[in-house]
Amino acid sequence: MPVDRETSNSSKNPSIDEVISTRLSRRSLLGGGVGAAALVGVGALSACVPETPAGPGATSTTASPTTVAPAGPLLGFDSVAASTADRIVVADGYVAEVILPWGQPILSGGPAWKADGSNTAAEQAQQIGFNHDGIHYFPLNAEEGNRKGVLALNHEYTDATQIYAAAPSPVTAEHVAKALAAHGVSIVQVELRNNKWRLVDSPYNRRITGSTPMTMSGPVTAAHPKVASSFPIEGTLNNCGNGATPWGTYLTAEENWNQYFGTEDAAYVVPAEAARYGVPKNNSLKWHQANQRFDLAVNPNEINRFGWIVEIDPFDPQSTPVKRTALGRYKHEGAAFAESAGVAVLYSGDDENAEYLYKFVGNAPWRDLRAASKSPLDEGDLYVAKFNDDGTGEWLPLIHGVGPLTVANGWADQAEICIRTRAAADAVGATKMHRPEWVAVSPIDGTVFCTLTNGSGNVSAANPRTANPYGSIMSWKEAGGDFRSLTFAWDVFAFCGDPAYPALTSAPGDIVGDLYGSPDGIAVDAEGRIFIQTDISNSSQNLASKGYDNIGNNQMLIADPFTRETRRFFVGPRGCEITGVTMTPDSQTLFINVQHPGEATPAFGTPTNANPRAVSNWPDYDPNGRPRSATVVIRKIGGGSIGS
Repeated sequence: MPVDRETSNSSKNPSIDEVISTRLSRRSLLGGGVGAAALVGVGALSACVPETPAGPGATSTTASPTTVAPAGPLLGFDSVAASTADRIVVADGYVAEVILPWGQPILSGGPAWKADGSNTAAEQAQQIGFNHDGIHYFPLNAEEGNRKGVLALNHEYTDATQIYAAAPSPVTAEHVAKALAAHGVSIVQVELRNNKWRLVDSPYNRRITGSTPMTMSGPVTAAHPKVASSFPIEGTLNNCGNGATPWGTYLTAEENWNQYFGTEDAAYVVPAEAARYGVPKNNSLKWHQANQRFDLAVNPNEINRFGWIVEIDPFDPQSTPVKRTALGRYKHEGAAFAESAGVAVLYSGDDENAEYLYKFVGNAPWRDLRAASKSPLDEGDLYVAKFNDDGTGEWLPLIHGVGPLTVANGWADQAEICIRTRAAADAVGATKMHRPEWVAVSPIDGTVFCTLTNGSGNVSAANPRTANPYGSIMSWKEAGGDFRSLTFAWDVFAFCGDPAYPALTSAPGDIVGDLYGSPDGIAVDAEGRIFIQTDISNSSQNLASKGYDNIGNNQMLIADPFTRETRRFFVGPRGCEITGVTMTPDSQTLFINVQHPGEATPAFGTPTNANPRAVSNWPDYDPNGRPRSATVVIRKIGGGSIGS
C-alpha cells in the first residue's frame, strides 16, 4: 500500500544503507567485488557467527547445525516467463485452483456474493473478507491433515472503487461498517474432495472483523490510561503478514493501522508519539466522519489499541482474540517463530521505510509457561536489531531500566516501551531498514531471512543502496545456533533488480536466475527451498520509467539456498500482489493469495465504481462483475513436493 512508502523516522540512527555500503567497500578493497556481498550458500555464515551467550535467563545453547547440500537439485521445474496478462500462470507440471474469493459465504446458506458490489455490511460479515494477505494451514488431525484442515487468512485493507457499488460520498455509517466487516481474518475449513480443494461447512468457520470484541494482554492492558476509553476494545485492522505458534494458534499482524484515524477538529494537534507512527490529522478514508470511534479528538486512545500482533485460536470459535502487547507496537508485517531449548522466539519487521527489525525471546520454555496457565507471548523480552559494517550484529534490549529506557528519560515502565516501541528503538540506536517485511527461518540450518521490499536513502552496511527501488533479502545466523542469542552474523542473500537499469540504484542487482524486485512474502520449506513473493507497487508495475518493464506482474519465485539460483514459479494477474504462503504437512499442496487484482495501475488503467474492471477482471471474468482477491491452491501433477 502507498502508506508503506512513508517515513516517520527522523532519528539520527545509522541506516542499513550505510552499513552495507561500508561492508561492500571493504570487500572491494579485498578483491571480492560487489557480488561477494551475497551469500554463496546458506552455510556461508557459519564461520562468522560470534560465540556469545544467549539472552537473560538462558542456561544452555543449541549447537549450530551443519549445513550439507542436498544430493540432487532442489529446483525441479522450468521457469515461467514474466507475464503482463490478466491471468495466473504456474510452472508446467502443476495445477492451480482458485478458492475462497472475496465475498464467498463462509457457510452454505449464507448471503450470496453480489457482483455489483451491493452486498451490505451485515452480509459482508458472513463472507470471505477483502484483499487476502497472510495465510496459514492448520491440519485437522494427524491422519487426515494432508487433505483436511483449517485455513486462517488475513484481509489487509479495502478499496472503495471495488467494495462499494457507488463512490462513498459522503461516507456513511454503513460504508464504514462494510469496510470494517471486510477487514480482519477469515477462518474456514477446507478439504480435498474429488481431487479438488473446497470450503466446507464447519463449526470452525467464522469471521473476525474490525468490529469483533478483543482483549489485550501483557504489559499493556485495557485498563492502561493510554488505552482506556468509553468505547469497547474491538477489531483488528490492516491484517498483513501472519504467523503460527507451536501450540497451534494463529497470529495476525496489524500493519498500516494509522491510516484509519482523523478528525475535523481544527484545534486538534497530533501528539508527537502518534506522529512517530504516521498518524495523520486527516485521511482519505474519512471513517471518522461517520464513526466517532475513529475520531482522534473524540476518542484519542483508540490509536493505542492498534499496531499489535493478535493471537487467535482457530479451533475454538468461542474464543476471544488477544492482542499480545509484550511483542511491541508498530506496523507489524508478520510473526516468524523459532525455538531453542524449548523457548519460543518470534521475529517481526516494521514495514515502513527507515524502520526496524525486532525479536521477542521468551523467558522460559513455552510448554512450561502454558502448563502454568501463562501465555508464552506475555512472558519474555523484546529486542531490536543493530547491524554492524563488519558483518556482525546485535540485539539491543527494549527492557525498562536497561540503557536509556529509564524513568529519568521518560520511560515510566515496560508498558510505555511497548506502546512507544518505535521511539524506544530510536533511543537505543537500532539500524534503520528498507521496509523490513516477512521473516522466515530455515529448518535446515537455522539461517534467518528477511525481505527488505524497497526504500530510499538511509544508507548503511545492511542497506547499501541510497536509491533502492528493487529491495533486497537479508540473512543472518544467531550466535551458537541459538535463536535466543543476542549477537549474530549477517549477509545479503540477494540484491534484487534489473541490471538493464543501473542508473536507478546505487548497487547493482546480483540475482542468479530470473529477475524480480520488491520482495515481500518469504518462506522456507522442509527441504530448504526459499519461496519469494513480490509486491511491486502499482505505481511501478510494468513501467520502463521505474525499471520494472522486464519483470512483469507480481510473482512468486523459488530459490535454491545453496546455489542461490532463483526460478519464477507463478505469476499473478494485473494490478495484484502475490502474498501469503502455507503448505500441507506433506509439502504437496501450496496455498497462496492473490491480493488487490485490478487495483489502479498506471501501466493498465484506473478503475472506478462505474468500471471496476479497467485493470483486471480476474478471477471470474464476469462482464458485469469486478476483480476479487482469492486464494490459489497449487499441486504438482502426479504428486510430489512443490518445487521439486
